[in-house]
Amino acid sequence: MGISTATQKSELLGAPKRSEGLPERSEGGPRTNEANRARKLEVIRPNPEVREKASRRQFSAEYKRRILLEADQSEEGGIGALLRREGLYSSHLTTWRRQREAGEIAGLEPRKRGKKGSPRNPLTEEVVRLNRENERLKKRLQQAETIIEVQKKLCTILGLPVATTEESE
Repeated sequence: MGISTATQKSELLGAPKRSEGLPERSEGGPRTNEANRARKLEVIRPNPEVREKASRRQFSAEYKRRILLEADQSEEGGIGALLRREGLYSSHLTTWRRQREAGEIAGLEPRKRGKKGSPRNPLTEEVVRLNRENERLKKRLQQAETIIEVQKKLCTILGLPVATTEESE
């Protein structure tokens, strides 16, 4: 039972044995151990580590203009090569072309994502200032009314004539 079934089948079919004319892998030839080691050293392996937080790519307006110019000047099949070379998608070109046609020069610059701030109303500051002034004047009026009440009571106690609002007008 020392012979394997694969060897028995190859002998039955009349196939030549390995030692009969076929070189062994470890023998000389195109792939020796030294050649394999040299080939392994030549291969540059990418860093398998994943970034902690993926960052979104941002393209400058100049880069977008350059790519659009190249895409417009390219011949048949050139756009696909351009996209592969630059690592872009066709949707990038579509979006950038739409922005260019709309005349959004500033729109080609990358914009901050997320909720946009509401536009400032120029009257908001004026309203806030007037509300503060109104509150301050209400406090002064309350103080003045309190002082007038105290003066009336004092005049009543001392027996002095009290001027009413109807008489002063």
